[in-house]
Amino acid sequence: MALIKAFLADETGATAIEYGLLASLIAMVLLGSFLVLATQVDDSFTELGEIYEDAQ
Repeated sequence: MALIKAFLADETGATAIEYGLLASLIAMVLLGSFLVLATQVDDSFTELGEIYEDAQ
């Protein structure tokens, strides 16, 4: 029982876990932003290609 209480009271490594969670949150936001940006860039190049084909 004392071992369990000591384990629950121990906070070493909590900062590392918090930084890991923060880093994963930032990574998810960046990934979402890149996916949206990639779609917009693809649409822009598709539109430019259609304009180029119509000009010929």
